[in-house]
Amino acid sequence: MSHLHATTLLETDLVAIRDVICDGACRHRSPEEAAQSTSLVFPYRGVFMRHLGDDEAVAEASQVVFFNRGDVYSISHPVEGGDACLSLSLPEILLDELVPDIHRRPGETFAFNKQRLGLDARAQVQVALLRHSLISRTAEPLEGEALAMTLVRRAVGERTTRPPVSGFSTQKLVNRTKLLLSSDLARRWTLTEIASETGVSPVYLTQVFRKIEGMPLYRYQLRLRLARALDLLGSYDDLTDLGLELGFSSHSHFSSSFRQAYGRTPAEFQRFAGLR
Repeated sequence: MSHLHATTLLETDLVAIRDVICDGACRHRSPEEAAQSTSLVFPYRGVFMRHLGDDEAVAEASQVVFFNRGDVYSISHPVEGGDACLSLSLPEILLDELVPDIHRRPGETFAFNKQRLGLDARAQVQVALLRHSLISRTAEPLEGEALAMTLVRRAVGERTTRPPVSGFSTQKLVNRTKLLLSSDLARRWTLTEIASETGVSPVYLTQVFRKIEGMPLYRYQLRLRLARALDLLGSYDDLTDLGLELGFSSHSHFSSSFRQAYGRTPAEFQRFAGLR
């Protein structure tokens, strides 16, 4: 019997991201089981086969494998070494907005119509970046959610038709979002919370904001925090306190983000500007 270990890297109302490792000790088909949620599974190490009725799919790092809630399947490991995967589980209503019709079954309830799709090199890089940023805790929930949706779009392609949104112009929506983020720089927002406050879906919000501002929501929030840090550097002896009060997860997260934006760490900037 193969042993499976799953580590939850992020869990919000919008997405559950898990790092799943299987030792592959069982080389033959496992007992059948039913998928508990609709997921996209991105293998990044090793290989396994999924058996769905008479359909078989080889899952390895150049593929994304789709699991529909309720589908009955079994797994085998014809090659030694087991496998490791990044699993993204998303609500079907969200996938309904993200996934093009060409990849979904007909019907009111969302489900993928195929077992797998090939991934390009950029998608493979996005899998690695998402996994490592969550493991190192340098990505906050807002960034993790945005990166997950970007990965889904990269894996399945962009949906070209969008439902109209009544009551908002796109610029008013962006302006309201900016004011919301500015009202509490330290808050670790999720996309669901921001979308709820602005009255649109998370998918629509992220698409409109990026189109109007030329950057994702989490990057805009980061810029707000860093700009505030520049203003406050002269008032703080303990830069760890400053970073934490602005919502960064740690001093190293604050310092690396600051250096990436401004070319110096906060401490180096203090000395350069004569603040200390």
